[in-house]
Amino acid sequence: MSAPLLEIKNISKTFNNHSFGRSKYLAVDDVSFSIAKGESVALLGASGSGKSTLIRMLCGLEKIDPGSGSISVNDRHLYEDNKFSPQIREIRKTIGVVFQQFNLVGQLDVITNVLIGCVANKSLTDVLLRRFTEAERVAAIECLDKVGLGPQAYQRASTLSGGQQQRVAVARALLRGSTLLLADEPVASLDPSSAKKVMDVLFGLTQDLGMTLLVSLHQISIAQTYCHRALGMRKGRMIYDGPVADLTAHRLQDLYGSDAQEIVTDSYLINPSMSEKYPTLLSA
Repeated sequence: MSAPLLEIKNISKTFNNHSFGRSKYLAVDDVSFSIAKGESVALLGASGSGKSTLIRMLCGLEKIDPGSGSISVNDRHLYEDNKFSPQIREIRKTIGVVFQQFNLVGQLDVITNVLIGCVANKSLTDVLLRRFTEAERVAAIECLDKVGLGPQAYQRASTLSGGQQQRVAVARALLRGSTLLLADEPVASLDPSSAKKVMDVLFGLTQDLGMTLLVSLHQISIAQTYCHRALGMRKGRMIYDGPVADLTAHRLQDLYGSDAQEIVTDSYLINPSMSEKYPTLLSA
């Protein structure tokens, strides 16, 4: 059996927190899992469950607690001896990240926003003066074509819809040459139609390019549509790792507590077939 693309072993993350009389807050608590190449995995859990912190740890934006475990991407450790690996820059090139906020510069055209993805390979001066090679511009257009936005390449980013802006963010991640794509609530602020287009793109990348996807989601129906496997977090711990199809009403209540009914109701508005799987939560 080949090694997993992403392997997480016993990682934790503690923050200082002086509110509520506590000096420490354990945001991620001894989490372990692995993801194979080409998998599309949904990361589920209520607000504050640790999903966003986990994704930030996986892409090297947050350090893990000293001695708590390890994160490996393509058999290369993100951390060594309680510090970032000397290979961290090379490893980060293989990881694309898409956040709920699009993080685009509205005054710039779409292609320039995508080309900013080259920043790891260029000097700050080159980026500020937009000194990109013809090959880099061609590559950016190709990435935009893959997300269905080639014709909008020279349009100002601020004129795009929310769903289109999110797809620009995906194209920017593609330009880095990423094999692993981490998406943190990428469709949370989008209407159902735009959300579907973004998820079609994300899922299509795993099918067409063999990319691996870990996507944090709020809508259970979207997870069921695009992912075969789900990871479920509650209070920093991983309490579920299994097929999305096996997420029963009882398991959703374990994940979301009193918010389970609201989560399922929101998903029902997108996909009415949810009533067949969770009739008790919808009728509560």
